[in-house]
Amino acid sequence: MEKTKNNCTGMDSRLADLLFDPQAVPAAVSAKVQTHVADCAHCQAELAELKATMELLDTWEVPEPNPYFLSRLDARMREEREAPPAGWLARRIARLRAGFAYGPASHVRPLAAMALTILLFLGGGTYLGVSDWDQANQPAAQTAVVHDLQLLDSNAQILDQLESISDNNGVD
Repeated sequence: MEKTKNNCTGMDSRLADLLFDPQAVPAAVSAKVQTHVADCAHCQAELAELKATMELLDTWEVPEPNPYFLSRLDARMREEREAPPAGWLARRIARLRAGFAYGPASHVRPLAAMALTILLFLGGGTYLGVSDWDQANQPAAQTAVVHDLQLLDSNAQILDQLESISDNNGVD
């Protein structure tokens, strides 16, 4: 039983190919499939079911379409496009959209253009790094000569302090 099961793997597509277009299947494969079908009861039943299905499909006749189908479909589509939106949120959004598109353009459009211009300037300026908002003030870099002189000066002060301490110790 298991040997027959292993031989049946992939046989479904070969049976369909053999049934639909026997000339397209190579002769060696066709002979192999036919010998397998002759030996296997499961594949014989599968091939019989496929043949019965194909015969039933051959007897089916396509119904004639209604000649007014396309005109009714166009009318229905037009009605759906022109129908008011369902739901309170959809109606509110449609009203707002109509107000912006067809409403008092003398007030809304210039304000929208000005707001867009400001947003573009701010966004572009920030992108290019023109604004100084996020940059901290950095002190000017000291040159090496100035740094060395400051170091010597602080050393001189320390030496003076040490000398004064040693002089005070000697007086006591």
